[in-house]
This record gives sequence, C-alpha cells and structure tokens, in this order.
Amino acid sequence: MSETVFCRKFKEDLPKMVRPPYPGPKGEELFNSVSKKAWDEWVILQTTLINEKQLDLSKKDDRNYLNTQLELFLDNKDHDTALGFTEI
Repeated sequence: MSETVFCRKFKEDLPKMVRPPYPGPKGEELFNSVSKKAWDEWVILQTTLINEKQLDLSKKDDRNYLNTQLELFLDNKDHDTALGFTEI
C-alpha cells in the first residue's frame, strides 16, 4: 500500500492520512485524494470557522455550510476565513 497520495489541493504526491477522516464513501474518497498536510490545514480552518461563526454541528445547515467550505478549500477556490484573519 502506498504511503503517498496525489493531493487534490496541492497537486503533488504527499504523505497520506493514517485513516479515512470519515466513515463511508466520502471518507474513502477524501482518504484517496487528500494528503495529511491538506487535511491538517483543513482541521485548523474548520476549527476557526466553527468558533468564529458559532456553528452548531447538530444543525444540518451548519454541517452543510462546513462541507461546502471543505470542498472549496480542497479545490483551491475562495472559501470563508475568520473575520480580520489574513494568511501569511
């Protein structure tokens, strides 16, 4: 089994995650197309968005919002960030 994956975010072979981040087909798809580096960056952004926007993950709309942001982030498209936050 390969220890790398062609990362859809960084467009290069990078170390893969240890296990799928979610159960089911979506987790497998992410496991096979997203590097550990990209996923770690997403987890930081996800935590920031949850806190900044006071998301309640028991609400479907908030989960859908977060999943949309995940896809935008992984596809290098404009995505939300914390207000007043600038990337270096």
